[in-house]
Amino acid sequence: MSGILPDESSFSDFRRQCLTTENWYSKYNKNGMEVWVEVPPAMPSQGNKNTVNRVHKIKCRMDIKDVSAATMYDVLHDSQYRKQWDPTMLESFDIARLSHNADVGYYSWICPKPLKNRDVVTLRSWQVSEDEYIIINFSVKHPKYPPRKDLVRAISILTGYLVKSTGPNSCSFTYLSQADPKGSLPKWVVNKASQVLAPKVLKSVHKAGQNYPQWKNQNSPDHKPWLYPLQSDLPMMNPAELAIQRGDSLENVDESSMRDVQENEDSS
Repeated sequence: MSGILPDESSFSDFRRQCLTTENWYSKYNKNGMEVWVEVPPAMPSQGNKNTVNRVHKIKCRMDIKDVSAATMYDVLHDSQYRKQWDPTMLESFDIARLSHNADVGYYSWICPKPLKNRDVVTLRSWQVSEDEYIIINFSVKHPKYPPRKDLVRAISILTGYLVKSTGPNSCSFTYLSQADPKGSLPKWVVNKASQVLAPKVLKSVHKAGQNYPQWKNQNSPDHKPWLYPLQSDLPMMNPAELAIQRGDSLENVDESSMRDVQENEDSS
């Protein structure tokens, strides 16, 4: 096993971050959905340099009263179904298996014009217990998938989901992300991500959960390699061939001239 794979402490720490409210402040709270942004720790010894550039963590939680935790977990894993519900997706595919509960994959998405579209290569790992499902991912360097000229390579420092059952057909759904979109993004884009885009994404995921059982019944209903690893037809890959992708090794694309991008999406 390679040291790059998450261990039990990685999942425990992620769960703790999802459940705590200490050092988080609420940015949005409506209709059973709340969005928080982490209060960044002070770094007096390092001056302002690191604090100014620090990438914020965002956390969203919603109470789902009509979809089971197991179904929401399947939705998050099912790459075939994602094409049905994710309107911002350009391309998404799994590259290789790393272990029975970890894989590496590629995802690219559409950004509001005139910003350049983004992509990411991530190591994803998951853990299932009786009433709780955790998925976490972070960016890695894969030798066959270097940054592309037509897309900005973004960085997931840590992104994931905690889905906890609250009943036979209900759950609490938490999304936590610390991601660096790279480029010199205008302030409104970053602010919009925490206050507008995150609730929109969660609403899309919830709707996807409502529609999933019917769709899955007609699309390989018994094929769930995330639950049954023997079903996976992905090639095995040695995790040691991957390295954690650090943001400072990627070129920063200057998008500061795009600060005048219209914000009319807010009203849609």
